Amino acid sequence: MTAIRYDIDDKNILTLTIDMPGQSANTMNATFRDALTDTVAKVEKDLDSLKGIILTSAKKTFFAGGDLNELYKVTPDQAAEFETMVDGLKSQMRFLETSGKPVVAAINGSALGGGLELCMACHHRVVLDHDSIQLGLPEVTLGLLPGSGGTQRLPRMVGLEASFPYLMEGKKANPKAALKLGMVDALARDTDDLMSQARAFIEANPSCQQPWDKKGFRIPGGGPQHPAMAQKLAIAPAMLKQKTKGCYPAPEAILSAVVEGAQVDFDNGSKIETRYFTQLVVGQVAKNMTGTFWFQLNAIKAGSSRPAGVEPAKFAKVGVLGAGMMGAGIAYSTAIRGIDVVLKDVSVDNAEKGKAYSRKLLDKKVSRDRMDDAGREAVLSRINATDAAEDLAGCDLIIEAVFEDSDLKANVTREAEQKLVEGGLFASNTSTIPITQLARASEHPERFIGLHFFSPVDKMQLVEIIAGEQTSDDTLARAFDYVQQIGKIPIVVNDSRGFFTSRVFGTFVNEGVAMVREGIHPASIENAGILAGMPVGPLAVCDEVSLTLIQHVRNQSRKDIEAAGKSWTPHPAEAVIDRMVDEFNRKGKAAGAGFYDYPESGKKQIWQGLVNTFTNHEKAAATDLQTLKDRLLFIQSIETVRCLEEGVLRTVEDANIGSIFGIGFAAWSGGAIQFINQYGVRAFTERARILAEQFGERFAPPRLLLEKAERNTRFE
Repeated sequence: MTAIRYDIDDKNILTLTIDMPGQSANTMNATFRDALTDTVAKVEKDLDSLKGIILTSAKKTFFAGGDLNELYKVTPDQAAEFETMVDGLKSQMRFLETSGKPVVAAINGSALGGGLELCMACHHRVVLDHDSIQLGLPEVTLGLLPGSGGTQRLPRMVGLEASFPYLMEGKKANPKAALKLGMVDALARDTDDLMSQARAFIEANPSCQQPWDKKGFRIPGGGPQHPAMAQKLAIAPAMLKQKTKGCYPAPEAILSAVVEGAQVDFDNGSKIETRYFTQLVVGQVAKNMTGTFWFQLNAIKAGSSRPAGVEPAKFAKVGVLGAGMMGAGIAYSTAIRGIDVVLKDVSVDNAEKGKAYSRKLLDKKVSRDRMDDAGREAVLSRINATDAAEDLAGCDLIIEAVFEDSDLKANVTREAEQKLVEGGLFASNTSTIPITQLARASEHPERFIGLHFFSPVDKMQLVEIIAGEQTSDDTLARAFDYVQQIGKIPIVVNDSRGFFTSRVFGTFVNEGVAMVREGIHPASIENAGILAGMPVGPLAVCDEVSLTLIQHVRNQSRKDIEAAGKSWTPHPAEAVIDRMVDEFNRKGKAAGAGFYDYPESGKKQIWQGLVNTFTNHEKAAATDLQTLKDRLLFIQSIETVRCLEEGVLRTVEDANIGSIFGIGFAAWSGGAIQFINQYGVRAFTERARILAEQFGERFAPPRLLLEKAERNTRFE
């Protein structure tokens, strides 16, 4: 069975239907390339008799893009061979484009990456007008660029500036937005209308040529030499560097391919694109990002961490205890997915304030035409704001999201748990307190589990599911199903103080604060974090979380550990946090003063008193930026290895995805464990030893890391 069906009708219109055998979606792999080569050879023979060509798909999705299994395996020594292959594929597309016959893309589903590039090689594009259909070039999100003509055709279709968000940010468009942009030419009501419009275009345009193949063609809005565009392009690299911090080569390669390609004819522009594409494909950053954001993330979404043999669960009514920021966010994220929510607090006023958070988010959707008034009211009607425990009756799941205090959590557990349906689940949103410890307050510890959300819940995609010592596989599987039902990414970890994400997050902020104590200038610390690829510096993160909460969590942990007869080892950061709170009354952003000052108008600024109190200017001047960056990344990766070694983490996939989506670990690296793999296990271990000698035992390589280094094996 061929991957492209070849059908000529009685009007001599050829329909090429892409239908990759044995695949749920069409991809640009070797099978497709061979089929396209054979198809183009047939077209060449039949060309004189053909009136036109329609390109469509037999799949629900029009075309899913390049085959990442192939791309992931390409090594630097295969670069020349790969470049030849890509140029060969593009030449087949180019033949159809320059054949003189009208070629129409009848887009019956989402067309992403290489799929959209195929469509752009056609003279006319008609797409079904379904909001579920997405059109875009998301390669940049995997560290790649559109390598089948996307960086050359899209700017020539819609203009340089209009194309940049789609090329350099991976923005996607629904059919209406794509039509407005000029990415497609027409919308169709249904499949019959789609094919009818395609045939009508062919009948009305017996010969066709792309605009960029016509003499005198000019890029919409002006090419790179146009005065207005040249002015913008002069500052574009600096603006881009400000966003990427030099950690992500793909956006820079895309900008170069677009601008350089726009200054030559299309075919030479295409060769420029192929060379940049090849550089990225064989580069380490693309390997890191593709491995984690595609293969590992898809494995998690497919349920690799979910216990087998448990029937899938659907939740109809969920209780949320505590209507603060976390509880309100959980309520919103649950209700917007069609689940009824009981949002309970100590007073109706407090509960209503929590519900108002949902109204605020929904109002924003309505104002942006992403929801209508009826949709907003439907979501709000699902949230019952209450102070009555009786309203929790019939909940399939109750999530406790109260203050981080063991006794308080125990009290609300005892009150609410009895309201669950038979077999219902009780979950804690604690970020640090062990689930096994909290489950002591439960009558059914086998049905007690941790669901650790991240703030703000409506934006953060990750949920860390924590299994206590007595949590059953049935409970774990159903909790996994709930997380997926509300559209979040689940990772599964075993119980431990701080679990995985909070433990690793703690090492990042503590290392930054420890640097303050050592006399390093706060600006250097913050810049090191950002230049290493973290979203924000560790001191800014402390302010966001609040120094008082950091102090409280630490004190609660110390209390619990000492109550268990164990000793507490102070971290160098503790003294700085205590002085900031107790001596200087600087408690964080919410209090208006922390490591930063927060003026009523203007940007936040590092508190000068911090510099005056702690900075050793001689040491600050001698500080090596790379060492600071290493400390902030290495300490997180080392703690992640400890979590694997102790069995807190179950898989490398959960480690990488959790570190990026939960705590913002440098995405270019592919995650906290992939950072070690790409650095080289032995080289990483040796560097960790040096850091331990210089800055303390917290950098000492764990046993598991030493074993990997001795065998020189990667974490898999």
